[in-house]
Amino acid sequence: MKIINRTSSYLKIFLAGILFFSNQNGFSQEEKNSLFDKQQETEKWLKENNIPTLGIGIIADGKLKQVKVFGELKKDVSAPYNTIWNVASLTKPVTTIVALKLASQGKWDLDEPLYKYWTDPDIANDPNTKLLTTRIVLSHQTGFPNWRYMNKSGKLDFKFKPGTQYQYSGEGMEYLRKSLEKKFGKTLNQLASELIFEPLKMNDTQYIWNDKVDTSRYAVNYDKNRNPYEPVKNKTANAADDLLTTIQDYGTFLCSVMNSDGLSKKIFDEMNSHQVSQNKKDKYFGLGFEIYDFGNGEYALSHGGADQGVQTLFFLLPKTKQGLIIFTNVDDGYKVYEKLLLQYLGDYGQKLIDIEKK
Repeated sequence: MKIINRTSSYLKIFLAGILFFSNQNGFSQEEKNSLFDKQQETEKWLKENNIPTLGIGIIADGKLKQVKVFGELKKDVSAPYNTIWNVASLTKPVTTIVALKLASQGKWDLDEPLYKYWTDPDIANDPNTKLLTTRIVLSHQTGFPNWRYMNKSGKLDFKFKPGTQYQYSGEGMEYLRKSLEKKFGKTLNQLASELIFEPLKMNDTQYIWNDKVDTSRYAVNYDKNRNPYEPVKNKTANAADDLLTTIQDYGTFLCSVMNSDGLSKKIFDEMNSHQVSQNKKDKYFGLGFEIYDFGNGEYALSHGGADQGVQTLFFLLPKTKQGLIIFTNVDDGYKVYEKLLLQYLGDYGQKLIDIEKK
């Protein structure tokens, strides 16, 4: 079984990266300001910090303006700009947009009980099952644990009444997947292909591992000591985890989200609304995205991913049409987060860091 390391939020990992960088003194301020614009310096820094591969996507004016990939896929093999990554929980926003596009088309109701389409045998006799909806799933209020294997029984259960509080859960996303697949008679990968991947020409993106995956471009995942993990090769889509994609593809997807492509105004506004507090000042969950509230109507949408050998993160600033995507393929890849946020998001990056430090 694959052991999934992610916390209930990526807060601890993000904060660890901030603390790491606050203690680094290896660069002058000038060097820090230009580091990721100088290939040779960046490659040297990656080796010194034991980070095999780093991918960066920079969004401005609502468009993906730059893709930067540094490091090696393996010894003496440079990582190409179209490196393929496992992005862990950055899968969840894609699944979210599948559901929200269907809702925008009038084919899916965010508040319709999911039991009409799917009921997990483990909770079939629990009345809380009747309370589960897409809105509750996407705002992480199902009451489920992150994964059922974390329970001593190994079975799915409710930790609280659905809709009453926040608790991050991959199980919730999988529950939604099974409901969607029952309703539409298609796999999640098929639905995503029709609604997102094909229209956006995301040719290197899919939920499953098959012969279409160009393994020569895959970013192998590593632990802190540069020992490789075996790739996760899902034959069935996981709505919460293990999406395969590139910086170019995922950046194209995020631009589409920020520009509300294929989403009705009502659904887009719901996605950006504070559905539930994360018990942290100025931080909420909307529908499928974390929301950082800067005040005065300014905010950021975000999500992170953390698995064995995966640390990924993005931030979108819908008001200014900016964004930043960070992919790494090592357990402690979060070490690059703060530097990148400050370099590419400036004052907004500092605001994000300040919220995490509260």
